[in-house]
Amino acid sequence: MSASGGTRAIVAALGANLAIAASKFVAFAFSGSSSMLAEGVHSLADSGNQFLLLIGGKKAQREATPQHPFGYGRERYIYAFLVSIVLFSVGGMFAIYEGYEKIRHPHALEHWYWPVAVLVFAVCAEGFSFRTAIKESNELRGRLSWAEFIRRAKAPELPVVLLEDFGALIGLVLALFGVGLSLLTGDGVWDGIGTVCIGVLLVLIALVLAVETKSLLLGEAAGADVVRQIEAALVDGDSVPRVIHMRTLHLGPEELLIAAKIAVRHDDTAAEIATAIDAAEARIRAAVPIARVIYLEPDVYSETEAAKGPDPEATPGGPNPHPTPGH
Repeated sequence: MSASGGTRAIVAALGANLAIAASKFVAFAFSGSSSMLAEGVHSLADSGNQFLLLIGGKKAQREATPQHPFGYGRERYIYAFLVSIVLFSVGGMFAIYEGYEKIRHPHALEHWYWPVAVLVFAVCAEGFSFRTAIKESNELRGRLSWAEFIRRAKAPELPVVLLEDFGALIGLVLALFGVGLSLLTGDGVWDGIGTVCIGVLLVLIALVLAVETKSLLLGEAAGADVVRQIEAALVDGDSVPRVIHMRTLHLGPEELLIAAKIAVRHDDTAAEIATAIDAAEARIRAAVPIARVIYLEPDVYSETEAAKGPDPEATPGGPNPHPTPGH
């Protein structure tokens, strides 16, 4: 996995979650707090999720084969989608069930100092992991807001870790809320309510992850800025005067497929057109290094056809399920 895949953030989150999970289960054993049990399962699920992300990154590095000629870059999307399923089922649904049972059959907490101490430790550890994820993300985020970064990021690992760590910190606050009110009131129902809130939070985060990774799995075009860079690289004003239409598709976070129909002069020879195509490909790869697969189709652009109106194929990076013949 490349550095942009957020390997450091994943490893930091994995180490933090393993330590936190162990401490939460110990606290549950001594206190009987359902919030601690739910949080322990949450941290264990997060640890499994980080393993999945690392496995996906490793598998994505395999070379292309005749059966998979465009490589295995989308493995990272598949494993990120599995993370959302794990977070929903193991983390969210278990916490909701455990909280419901605790509300039905409440009991007072024992050895209250165990869950309080563990929650304080967990906040510190999760804060370190979250800080690492933020630092790595800032290198790629640019001027995008955090919501835009999560929506537009083509590498799934950093958005996953960011949302997991953010959810973990909110979950710890909810656990403190449940444990604290249970201690103040002597009523274990509050512990159950805090647990249900943790479960609902995890389900919501899992749904956000599922929606975003589903979009990546279906295949997303390059961002608008990258499309403009490609168009600028294609057109040299001489051998390639314009782009007639273009499609882009991410084969993986760092692998981009580009298919474009480019205008050439009507009196160019075959050799001149071939030279123009080679030069255009070289310019694209220099401008956008992740352009791994490039298909360029030359055509003579007709100003008469263009005057009839915009070509429905002309939206850069947009869908084109039924390509039509050139102008």
